[in-house]
Amino acid sequence: MFLLDHRLQFPNVANADDDGLLAVGGDLSPERLLLAYRNGIFPWFNEDSIILWWSPDPRMVLFPEKIKISKSMHQVIKSNRFRISWNTQFEKVIDACSSIKRKSQNGTWITPEMKSAYLRLHQMGIAKSIEVWENDLLVGGLYGIDLGDVFCGESMFSKTSNASKYAFISLAKELQQKEYKLIDCQVYTAHLESLGAEEIPRKQFIEILKG
Repeated sequence: MFLLDHRLQFPNVANADDDGLLAVGGDLSPERLLLAYRNGIFPWFNEDSIILWWSPDPRMVLFPEKIKISKSMHQVIKSNRFRISWNTQFEKVIDACSSIKRKSQNGTWITPEMKSAYLRLHQMGIAKSIEVWENDLLVGGLYGIDLGDVFCGESMFSKTSNASKYAFISLAKELQQKEYKLIDCQVYTAHLESLGAEEIPRKQFIEILKG
């Protein structure tokens, strides 16, 4: 396993193991995080762990034009139950993502160190959030890294039914209009697949990212 030091570098993603683990160590400086995302690498580790860097194969992505909206979600959208804001409550969104209880998951990988790192990227205009409101209450949202033509989704939360779906669909529609190449969803989940995300070979993902 490749051990990172103070130098800003990562090994070739082809060196990742079967689970996608590529390297360990290093830091969460803005420079290292940007280098990672631009090369198809992301950090993901538990609170009591050394920093772990991943580049899984295959890669879960959504091409914005392929977003799937179910009949029930069409009804939710038409009802105007929710409203969207863009990048106005980043800290509240990342706090909610870190504290929301998830099935089959103890604790959170969004540690205080991770929060600080992504807040720095937000202040640089790189990490962004999408917020979902119901009756002036923040009920859902997501955040990620905006590379200009690829959006790297990091986490989303929902405090009421369909709120995170609404955020994800709204993001896909917005990025489709802006002609983004894809939304990086990192790893497979049935929930993401139901929204139109699909797995592609890591090599293809990197080619799109670099293209």
